[in-house]
Formats: sequence, structure tokens, C-alpha cells
Amino acid sequence: MAKAKTASVFYCQNCGQESAKWMGQCPGCREWNTFVEEAVSRAPYGSLGTAQQGRGARGLEAKPSVLSDIAIRKENRISTGMGELDRVLGGGIVQGSLTLVGGDPGIGKSTLLLQVCRNLSAEGHTVLYISGEESPAQIKMRADRIGPFNEKMFLLCETDLEAVAEVIRRQKPEAVVIDSIQTMYNENVSAAPGSVSQVRESTGVLLKLAKGLGISVLIVGHVTKEGTVAGPRVLEHMVDAVLYFEGDRHASYRILRGVKNRFGSTDEIGVFEMREQGLAEVPGASEYMLSGRPENASGSVVSCTMEGTRPLLVEIQALVCHTSFGIPRRQATGTDFNRVNLLMAVLEKRSGMQLASCDAYVNITGGLKVQEPAVDLGIVLAILSSFKNRVISPKLAVFGEVGLSGEVRGVSQARQRVAEAEKLGFETCVVPFVCEQDCRKNSSIEIIGVKSVQEVLDRLF
Repeated sequence: MAKAKTASVFYCQNCGQESAKWMGQCPGCREWNTFVEEAVSRAPYGSLGTAQQGRGARGLEAKPSVLSDIAIRKENRISTGMGELDRVLGGGIVQGSLTLVGGDPGIGKSTLLLQVCRNLSAEGHTVLYISGEESPAQIKMRADRIGPFNEKMFLLCETDLEAVAEVIRRQKPEAVVIDSIQTMYNENVSAAPGSVSQVRESTGVLLKLAKGLGISVLIVGHVTKEGTVAGPRVLEHMVDAVLYFEGDRHASYRILRGVKNRFGSTDEIGVFEMREQGLAEVPGASEYMLSGRPENASGSVVSCTMEGTRPLLVEIQALVCHTSFGIPRRQATGTDFNRVNLLMAVLEKRSGMQLASCDAYVNITGGLKVQEPAVDLGIVLAILSSFKNRVISPKLAVFGEVGLSGEVRGVSQARQRVAEAEKLGFETCVVPFVCEQDCRKNSSIEIIGVKSVQEVLDRLF
């Protein structure tokens, strides 16, 4: 029998592009210095013999299904027992799906999935928790803090993917948790665990098990210093849903964000609080974001952003003061730094504000990262409030996108934003003029429609 040949291949860590030689720039994703060398074993042509013929024969038997004849049942989703997680997933875990959960070390990924396993087993679902990083005693210590588990919960500490796959085929659980994908080792790939080849091939095996057996698989992925999941970028393309755990691990609050979901909307968030017994849900996210607001302080404005289908009120703080240096300092936390510089340039050009000699610091409280342009008007008002040292009413909320000409543009789902502000007791809402009529429907609070930043300045200051 012919022996397999060992070759050296270069892979792009960002997109998984394969090359026979090292290249400075990846031709697939155009990123620099992402190629790494790995040794792979290639079987000679024709070595599989009858196995290839068997696969060909099975392929001839495959028959397509009529799309209109496929029925979708409600029981195709399994509730995790946590409303915030179900919201991010689009209503629960879909049977036969593959979900990736990423986050910084110590953020609470293993704790969250262990709580999901406890809830699923309590509902009578068979769950298999596979750990490649901790011993059974370590997992048991964490499980005792969370609560009691029943006989439907199984634990396996193993890194050999072939052994893991055999246990899954034999047990046939309804849900499987892999902690983590970087520790799984496939003997068919001659590379170290956690490498590009190992992560890609291991995920491919788990994907086939999930789709073939109808098992819901949740895998934990480590993240790099840039905050993305370690390994090839193709990993996020292979899975059905990608969830990121955000927040400071030294703080008590965590935010779970869905960045990809084939079965629901993206950019949905769930808010959790880390307690001694594990992660607790925070259903009133807007109230949490606004807790501890300062009274009678300039530079504080409440704006509304949409996270998926959920309107969320956030406090925007700004501090503007004259600089003692030749070049002013600008800093943004929780929002895009370049966007803040752009909005300050609009204020200087369109409203005559002399901000070129001022330091400016902008902060979105609560540890939330907001990229939506609907908070532009809130950032502008916070900067103006701090620059003029004028306090804005704590019962006022604003939202709207600001253009380069100083105009205030409309945003989507304006009525839902106003309803969220009204629910939390706000009395006035400043909105784009094009959204004013829609916002007045079924609303009892005062609606102020504005067309430009200068109009906002004349009305409020």
C-alpha cells in the first residue's frame, strides 16, 4: 500500500487561503502577514480504492426534495431556559445547528454553556458536555455553584476528535457542547491542536455530525488580541450562528451579541450579570444602561440605538475642555473614534463652534459598543452641552443621523425608539424631521422634529 506523502503548506489565518509558498499579502482577503506554515499529509491518488467507489455509489442514490413539501415544526427549536439567550438565537437552539460562542478568557463562556446544559437537562433533553481544557473535578466544582444536575447531563473530558465523534454517534444526545474547538485533535491532520488545519477539519467533522444526526452542537472558540475568534476566518462561515461575549471580565455585567444567525436576526444582544451562582439575566437592558446617571451635569445625553429588534436607551457622556498642548487630544470609548472627529468637524464648519483648541472625550456608558449612526445627534448634543456647560433635561431623549452638511437624517424604526423612551418615563424626544409624523402616532410624549444641527442648537441652547 502506498504511503501518504507529507508536504508543507501555507494557510492564511484570516480566511483559510491555501498556498504552496509563503506570501506577504493574502490574495483572498488582502490581509498582510497572515500566512503560517503547516505540515499536512496527502494520500496518493487512488489509495482510497473501493472507498471512493462507495461514496460515488451513495451519491447516485441521493435525491433532492421539493422545497414546498418540507414542513417546519415548532419543535425544531429547543428553548435554552434563558430568555436573553433565546432572543439572541432567534427563539432557541435549532435542532441540527452548529453555534460558535467566542469571547475573552474569563468572560463566562463556559459558565453560560454549563447553565444552558443544566436547563436543557432539567427539561428532559439529553446533553453531552465535552471539555478539552478542564478535568471532571474542575467542571464539577463550577457545576455545584450553579445548581444540581440530573441524570440527563453527561460529561466527557477528551481531546481526540475520533473518540468524541464515536461517543456522539453511540449516545446520540440532543445537544452537545465542545469546550473548546482549539483543543480538539484530529489524527488525520498532521498539525498541532489549535492550528488552522486542525480547527477547520475538526469543525467540518462536527458539522457533519450535527446535520447528519440532527444534534445541536455548541462550540467554544478562543479569541485573538484583536477580539476575533482564533483560527481561520472560514470557521465563522461554516457555523450557523456566531455569538460573541463582550464586556470587562472584572465588571459584573456581560453582553452577548449575535453577529451571525442563519435562523434569526443579527446584532441581537442579551444582557447578563455575573453573580456567585453564575450568570443571571437582565431583562430591563435600558434601565441597566441608564442606572447611576449624574444629576444636573453637563455633557450627558440619552440616545436610543437599535440592537437587532430591541430598542436600547444609552447614556452618552462628553467632556470638552481647552487643551494645554499644541495638538488637542480626542478619545472615544464605546463608539467609533473617527466618527467623533467627523461630527466635531461638522460642528465647527456648520455651527461655528471653535473646537479645534479643545480636548474631547466621548463615552458610551455601560460597556456597550455602538456603531449605529442613529446616535450621531446624541454625540453632537453631548459635546455641545459640555462645551457650553449647559445641562440638558434628564427627561429628554434624542436620536438621528448627522450628515456632512449638518442635516439630521431619518433613521429606521423611529416609532419603536420613541415607545421605549416613553416607557421609561421620558417627556420629550428630539427626532429627525422626516420621522416626526410617524413618531407622533400612539405617542403621548412631546416630539420635536429637527432638520439640522443648527436648528437643534437654536431650540435647546
